[in-house]
Amino acid sequence: MTKHVEHVMGLPVSLDLRDNGDFTGAVADAFRWLRDVDARFSPFRAGSEVSRLDRGELTELSADLDEVLTLCSYYERISGGAFSAWLPGRGLDPCAVVKGWAVQRAADRLLAAGADNFCLNAGGDVVTSGEPEPGRPWRVGIRHPDQPEAVCAVVASRDGSVATSAAYERGAHILDGRTGRPATGLLSVTVVTEDLTHADALATAAFALGTEGIAWAAEQPGCDVLIIDDEHRVHRSPGLALALA
Repeated sequence: MTKHVEHVMGLPVSLDLRDNGDFTGAVADAFRWLRDVDARFSPFRAGSEVSRLDRGELTELSADLDEVLTLCSYYERISGGAFSAWLPGRGLDPCAVVKGWAVQRAADRLLAAGADNFCLNAGGDVVTSGEPEPGRPWRVGIRHPDQPEAVCAVVASRDGSVATSAAYERGAHILDGRTGRPATGLLSVTVVTEDLTHADALATAAFALGTEGIAWAAEQPGCDVLIIDDEHRVHRSPGLALALA
């Protein structure tokens, strides 16, 4: 069993690994990758690749940055422009893709090193593999939008990912790319799917879409959703696997 917590990418990232054996090197590699991503792709670091690209200083993109920007373009297209890494007056900001992409890649590194049963949690966006103990799924709590110490639901997860977008931690930081103004209509959007890159970006896109995002997110292939609108109505996919809170 291995537990590790580190503050990286501006948030706490915790690992709960239940396999026996020495995974010290794999854990170090996964978190080294996350620190590298933060240094290369943060729009808040003047020397990052993202900042240098935004200033027109890069003549060639790294393979990773090209992949991230391709993903940003994809989610902008499928959301009709509500999701956007390119907002007027704000510069290039791919964070809504980078976090899920980076954490999923870190989980993939753990899997490649032979880890089978773990939960990697990046500020509430979670990748799970296997089980914490035989016959029991990982339990991922979804924070109540009005009560910081309470959960409104608990998702049961095996070999999947859970991502939530909301305004309760950082205020109205999610903008509707179609208007450039803060998104309205929803309090929180949780997306459950196989890959955290997809879950995280879809949750942000659905939140940016506002009430349009409720049906839009539910229609995305392979996804289940739990969405709370600004009238505190709960919208949930029939197939969403919930555990007892």
